[in-house]
Amino acid sequence: DVTTQIETMLPHIFDMAIRGLIILSILPRSLAATSPSSFITSSAIHSPPPTVTSALANIRGVNSIRSSSTLKMAKGSTDMSASRPLNIHWFRQTDLRLHDNPALCRTVELSLGKVKKQPVGAAPVSATTPSGILPVFVFDTTRIYGSKVHSELGCQKCGPRRAQFVLEAVADLRANLERRGSGLIVAVGKPEVVLAGIAKSAIGSAKDGVNMNVVCQEEVCSEELSVDKAVRAELAKTMGKGSKFHFENVWGSTMYDPDALPFDGDVMGIPDTFTPFRNKVEKNCDIGNPLFVPSSDELAMPKDAKDIVSDSKCHASLTYMPKLADLGYSKDDIASVSTVDARTAMPQNYRGGETFALQRVQDYIWNKDLLKVYFDTRNGMIGSDYSTKFAPWLAHGNVSPRLIARECRRYEEERVENKSTYWVVFELLWRDYFKFFAKKHGDRIFYLSGTLGKESTHVNKRKWGMDPKHIQAWMDGMTGYPLVDANMRELKATGFMSNRGRQNICSFLTIDMNMDWRYGGDYFEETLLDYDVHSNWGNWASGAGMTGGRMNRFNVVKQSKDYDMGGDYVRLWCPELKNVPDKFVHEPWKMSDILMEECECKVGPGRDYPSPIVDPNVTPKIMNNGRGGGGRGGRGRGRGGKQGGRGGSGGRGNRNNERNNGNSNRGRGQRQDMKSLKTGSYKFE
Repeated sequence: DVTTQIETMLPHIFDMAIRGLIILSILPRSLAATSPSSFITSSAIHSPPPTVTSALANIRGVNSIRSSSTLKMAKGSTDMSASRPLNIHWFRQTDLRLHDNPALCRTVELSLGKVKKQPVGAAPVSATTPSGILPVFVFDTTRIYGSKVHSELGCQKCGPRRAQFVLEAVADLRANLERRGSGLIVAVGKPEVVLAGIAKSAIGSAKDGVNMNVVCQEEVCSEELSVDKAVRAELAKTMGKGSKFHFENVWGSTMYDPDALPFDGDVMGIPDTFTPFRNKVEKNCDIGNPLFVPSSDELAMPKDAKDIVSDSKCHASLTYMPKLADLGYSKDDIASVSTVDARTAMPQNYRGGETFALQRVQDYIWNKDLLKVYFDTRNGMIGSDYSTKFAPWLAHGNVSPRLIARECRRYEEERVENKSTYWVVFELLWRDYFKFFAKKHGDRIFYLSGTLGKESTHVNKRKWGMDPKHIQAWMDGMTGYPLVDANMRELKATGFMSNRGRQNICSFLTIDMNMDWRYGGDYFEETLLDYDVHSNWGNWASGAGMTGGRMNRFNVVKQSKDYDMGGDYVRLWCPELKNVPDKFVHEPWKMSDILMEECECKVGPGRDYPSPIVDPNVTPKIMNNGRGGGGRGGRGRGRGGKQGGRGGSGGRGNRNNERNNGNSNRGRGQRQDMKSLKTGSYKFE
């Protein structure tokens, strides 16, 4: 077995230590008029699809990291007497990987002179000498990074913890490119200015102009599209006589290709609820097989790459890697993420980047053999192994969702197939859906009225509150509801929150507190390690009821008893409750004054723990008249959701404890999940 041989050789090929575990949730991919399946390098023709093991071997390579002075240069001519080719691959913060990267494979095609996209299975292009590729990444400190870069609602566009994760991912990408004899140009500033600066440098050294190709992954939301527009405009101004440029977006972050969707109008025709989308896609569509890592020859840089970079005058470098301070983060922000909270569910030594992402997939699915129990453990809240924790690496494109799905299928073929093995792919399908949903609805996923529209008379429409003190109390974990407070404190301290927690805090802010839901989405954008624009804002709009359909309210007290019966989680993050008896740990306001004294936890304004910010005995107005139900578990994709598990009764503790024996990834007394959540299916091309 080839896979077994590779696994046996791995330790000898590249001295890789398995560095612990990694946590998080799950998120989406990107769309374009270009199908990911259209791109395939010559080395991949008729080969079996790559596995996580072979992907790890490919990105690590057999070469040691090269210095910029030993970069592998393309063998093609750089004759300046004719219009020279220049191929730039612009990595964005959503596709920081080499494996299964359709945009990167398209750049390779253009470098080989293949203007037309080749269909899957086409014969390899004749031995064309690559003209070379310039890989580029730009830290945009005007739109995304820095302590002073804020949204209209006031939160940072990217908090320092996620910025550090991106720095690590970019450094890992550069290292993996260098191992293959290539390199990565890293710059700080505006992408349009940096790319135009590189173009000017190349044009200045070419007597008869430049034929320039710029390729990147396609994004669908307005801020990203505005950057695309700025890049095109700046490049157009840069082109002189004899020079021209071609800018191309390539879809590349979903399991399913948007042009293969079985709906009239493709993406624009998808349903506005998930279940009919899921049913039709699973029945009619195939998941594309992951693409291989391009070869060293295909990734080679132009002979004069260093000269182009040094003459670009746009703060770009093949060796320099910025730090948080260089991205504009304050000393306080940097200090806030300088250490890792000991309570974090994140594993020790986690890092951003493709290398760690692939190792986590290998570890979770194969080494720890946890895929077979995912469905039963996914609603946990403590520890690194109750869920896959693939989300932050998916969000930054460090790992391909198609590769994860392929590994799930391989696991089913080689070990066991059950509801759990399917459910990971089901979660990835939610990622796909929210990206397609964002493509369809555009900026409406950011509007207060959501996709319902201002003129809608939908039953979920209501007048929103905007009390800054209440919103701040929610952000700080000081609402007086232990489950909400514990989750919000974990988010602030670690950049992570469980799927179950996200469902509850979304419901609480938007329904119980009736605060403008966009403040929740905005705060998550600042703090989440696994922030993904489509899943984040789509889930928040959905959880607030602003996408239509039935609105589910999560009864946070009931949920707390169901999923943290013994109070281990709330005590972990709300230490002021450490001495409160189990009976009151989820409702501390019910304690008598005498018991509060005994527990050393007085509840009330200005005391040890706050009083409930909203009356626990009053049903929110929006839930009157039969709108939705209390105590439900929403499906959530993490941030509020459309369908899913019903909250269980508090009297199930003993039976649940019996069922949980031997399963360390389930909490004490954690309720069993609904058996009515049906298993679907998926297939590959």
